[in-house]
Amino acid sequence: MSQHTEHSERTGKPVKQLHLAAHFPGVNNTTVWSDPAAGSHIEFSSFAHFARTAERAKFDFLFLAEGLRLREQGGRIYDLDVVGRPDTFTVLTALAAVTDRLGLTGTINSTFNEPYEVARQFASLDHLSGGRAAWNVVTSWDAFTGENFRRGGFLPQQERYSRAKEFLATATELFDSWRGDEIVADQAGGTFLRDAGAGAFVHSGQHFDIEGRFNVPRSPQGRPVVFQAGDSDEGREFAASSADAIFSRYSTLKEGQAFYRDVKGRLARYGRSHDQLLILPAATFVLGDTDEEAGELAREVRRRQVSGATAIKHLEFVWNRDLSAYDPDGPLPDIDPDPGEHTIARGRAQVRMYRDPLAIAREWRELAAANKWSIRDLVIETGNRQAFVGSPATVAATIDDFVQADASDGFILVPHLTPGGLDAFADTVVPLLQERGVFRTDYEGTTLRDHLGLSEPPAPGAGSRRAAS
Repeated sequence: MSQHTEHSERTGKPVKQLHLAAHFPGVNNTTVWSDPAAGSHIEFSSFAHFARTAERAKFDFLFLAEGLRLREQGGRIYDLDVVGRPDTFTVLTALAAVTDRLGLTGTINSTFNEPYEVARQFASLDHLSGGRAAWNVVTSWDAFTGENFRRGGFLPQQERYSRAKEFLATATELFDSWRGDEIVADQAGGTFLRDAGAGAFVHSGQHFDIEGRFNVPRSPQGRPVVFQAGDSDEGREFAASSADAIFSRYSTLKEGQAFYRDVKGRLARYGRSHDQLLILPAATFVLGDTDEEAGELAREVRRRQVSGATAIKHLEFVWNRDLSAYDPDGPLPDIDPDPGEHTIARGRAQVRMYRDPLAIAREWRELAAANKWSIRDLVIETGNRQAFVGSPATVAATIDDFVQADASDGFILVPHLTPGGLDAFADTVVPLLQERGVFRTDYEGTTLRDHLGLSEPPAPGAGSRRAAS
């Protein structure tokens, strides 16, 4: 992607080109699945519509999270969850056939998989898509999900990051076990191997001890783009050392700038430059013809995202008690949280833990009393708000401001409706960003690395492998 050389009047720095991606929400508290305009989360037509919209808008990539088990609490599935999520690789491979340039990013867990199979799947996807594959490397402490995979179900935090680092390093060895010149076409139109050592690998470490031959040749990007999503100190360090991009959960300008400085500041000790790691926060949005209309719609969406049952479940995370007998439209419990071992949410996926539940309870009671809020009102008002709310012009200006102020390098947009929730953004906000000269009007390359401005990893030399004898 060509870089504009204009300088910002506000910052005096060169104008940055921003990156946009689209997240098919799936299993989380963003999707309003009860809306009549919401579509299926398992029929391929939903994924295809979403991907085609993102590609029409010239987005960098589409992102799929991975739900390995439906979330539940007290033996009941959360009512905010949609039922079912098809396998990530299957969906991305199918989308490769109905898109031409859009990057295809999938979350694959390093705790519950093995390097050889994951490397083989991503290398295959990169070939089939013409160089558009990306891997979001995640870990899991979650015994609840782990019950699907192993007895005991989980790894301690230090061990799971240790495994993730070795997992990625091992997969990289597999991707790099082929050089680009090892497959040669003959005059009859067939192919043969120039180097009998192609694909040979030996890896012996704390978590993996494998030896053999990798059976997928070096892919169009050399290896897939690597994303990382952890916000802990270990996660930030992992991203600085190994990732091409990191997701961020910070949606305010000041928090975003602090995260940006921190993570980018870690790159130098790994011999990496500022532009070798992109920072891309997830961002929800609500659009209206005016800012006022968008604000009213945003309040309505938040209320539909938090049902009474969801509000009670959220409160149980803090209280560490069964609160099912309480009325979500009534006052907060008059009993204090149980500060002991967390039994309500233990082993349950994607639970926000609170360091001091007694202090949180006091703060929430004061807020509820001052504003006459019910349990549900409190959860709605203290929960995550949409990152961008306003007219298309307001949202375009805000996104541009964040990127030019080094609070991010772009955003991964998460609509509250699928598959059609991205359409309005593509039709109204993207043209305004293009008019500002900060977003592409067409793809200039064919691979995801081209879109993201990332160079292809160098192909290893013949002497760089440890070939099996």
